[in-house]
This record gives sequence, C-alpha cells and structure tokens, in this order.
Amino acid sequence: MRRVTYSMNASLDGYIVGPDGGFNWTEPDAEVFRFWIDDIRGVDVHLMGRKLYETMLYWETAAQDPALDEAGHEWAALWNPLPKVVFSTTLSTVEGSARLATGSVAEEIERLRAEPGEGEIAIGGATLAAEAAAAGLIDEYRVMVYPVLVGGGIPFFAKDERRVDLELVETRAFGSGVVYLNHRVVR
Repeated sequence: MRRVTYSMNASLDGYIVGPDGGFNWTEPDAEVFRFWIDDIRGVDVHLMGRKLYETMLYWETAAQDPALDEAGHEWAALWNPLPKVVFSTTLSTVEGSARLATGSVAEEIERLRAEPGEGEIAIGGATLAAEAAAAGLIDEYRVMVYPVLVGGGIPFFAKDERRVDLELVETRAFGSGVVYLNHRVVR
C-alpha cells in the first residue's frame, strides 16, 4: 500500500509559519534544497491546501526566471509534472498538473491508494495534515527543523490530544544547523 507522508519545514518551537504568517526563515540553503530535490523523486502525488498551492505556483513559471540556478531548474522539472490535488473551498480552477479535490482528504487518499503505483502520497500543509492525521491516514511524519524560535503561528502538529506512537526512521543534520527528522507511525 502506498505510504502517506506529511512533510513540512518547522521552527524549533514547532510552527510552520510564524505569528505574522511569514516563513522566510525556511529558505533552504543549497544542501537542504538538494535534499528536497532528491526526496520529491519518491512522490507520486502531492496533496495540498490552497495556501501551499498558491505559494508553490511560483514554480509553474520559475524556469523563465534568468536568476534561477541549476538546482532550481531541476526542482521545477520534477515539481511541475508531479500530479497535485488541491483542497480548497475558494478556488474554482487550478493550474498545471494540479486538480481540485472532489472529496474529503480521506476519500482522496483512499482513491489514490487504490490506483497503481509505489510512490508516496505526500501531504503538505498543517490543516490538511491535521484532517488526515485525525483519520489515522498518515504513515510518516517528516519535519525539517530550522534553528529558530518564532513564538507562535500555525503548528506543524495538530493539537488533537490523542497519542500516536512513532518510531524514528531517519535523521540528518545539515551544516546550516537544520535537522531532518523522519518518524513512522507504529501500527
């Protein structure tokens, strides 16, 4: 069965965006960006909410940016054709290889798991991940922890007061002080 993974950048105090809605502290250096380029190769479909979708729209035309470096071109070449499912109550259309979700997160994941393929079903966005987590659908939590405290904002983990046992799958420390943690849900 295809794994469902939740991956995001987070501050050391556990937020994906700060209290001001900003996340400029998550700008990856070359080493971290290379990690994400390699990671996206294992993804078959990416589920995301409206905010993340709108943030990632930059990549639809990034290849036309003369300042884009080789790694940026490589990311765009992988990201743009990747199928994406966008969950939004306000958008009526999406661009590129994205489609609007027609069902709940649970329904979409069930349908995607039934399709052929071995790559991951990746989730980006805390609200969407919270819904999937509440339904017990997340198999792995992957967080890139940045060495910054932002003091509030949108948390990486939902505050649903239920216990989920995890086992450590992988860690990696980067020269910039960023640390990657990958934990699998114990079933």
